[in-house]
Amino acid sequence: MTKSSSRRPRRPTMVDVAREAGVAVSTVSRVVNQDPTVGAEFAWRVRAAIDSLGYRPDEQARQLRRGTSRTVGIAAREMSARNPVLAEFELGAHAAGLVVLGASTADDVERERAVVLSMAHRGFDGVLLEPIGADHSYLAPEIASGLAVVAVDRPVSGPPTDAVLSDNAGGVRLAYRQLAAHGHERIAYIGDHERIFTGRERAAAFRACLAADGRPSAGLVHPGETDQARIGAAVRAVLSPEVGATALVCGNVTTTVAVLTQLAAEVPRGRRPAMVGFDDFPLAGLLDPPLTVVAQHTSEMAQAALRLMTTRLAEPERAVETVTVPVSLIARGSGEVPPLV
Repeated sequence: MTKSSSRRPRRPTMVDVAREAGVAVSTVSRVVNQDPTVGAEFAWRVRAAIDSLGYRPDEQARQLRRGTSRTVGIAAREMSARNPVLAEFELGAHAAGLVVLGASTADDVERERAVVLSMAHRGFDGVLLEPIGADHSYLAPEIASGLAVVAVDRPVSGPPTDAVLSDNAGGVRLAYRQLAAHGHERIAYIGDHERIFTGRERAAAFRACLAADGRPSAGLVHPGETDQARIGAAVRAVLSPEVGATALVCGNVTTTVAVLTQLAAEVPRGRRPAMVGFDDFPLAGLLDPPLTVVAQHTSEMAQAALRLMTTRLAEPERAVETVTVPVSLIARGSGEVPPLV
């Protein structure tokens, strides 16, 4: 009867390689670390021993000696292919020789804190963070200990960090002016809650547009949760005879999709308001009418985030930098519909 053992086989060590090659352990270390001063014969013997034994360097130990892990974390509300900034950042970081590991914060403040601190305490060199909440003071000791933090889409609330933002206010102004240019005077805004930076900035910018035109905001500005029930109620409110909106600005993709769903369910084709969404998405041009959007330049945002991260890793003491990336209006049809008579 054969007895199996649960003990894992012992990994070969530098001592084993040195014994096999007939050299000192220090010589093995120099070969592993690609020291060009090692003689050709000794280097050949060490490499042959490494291949024979299947030796693999202890990467964690090497990183500890060098003081760097070359690992960067991504902590975002949602980790998915629908976030092109994160996807492009990961590709660029990989090309720069960084290992990237990500985790979703699920829009939960405590989960964000746990994820980021876990990355920091596991020796990650940096974190690309899509911040939520209003207090990031927990980052201060980690940054002081050398963690590079780059915020994307919204700034960190607390210690100064590098950040990459879109021009939220400029994008809302583009959307509002496009609708106003096509004759709309009762323009409404439906967007994300104002607890987060982007929701707060976009709602404030829309109120400023109304004020600049001398138009009251009562009944026209609806920030809040982005679930279908809340968005549906907001759509019904702004299209009611009491408010009489003829055009809508949607604050993000989630809101846009929920508004479109509500309109399809309750408003006959041909009676639907003009509409501009903030953020482009793949099917926007296939709708009827095709959706006019304010498009964020996600490639530029990813490149800026990667530049800030790699520069911060190389120059930890440099001044904090915020990059604001412009946005563009893509006129496809839905924002160019005149007011219904």
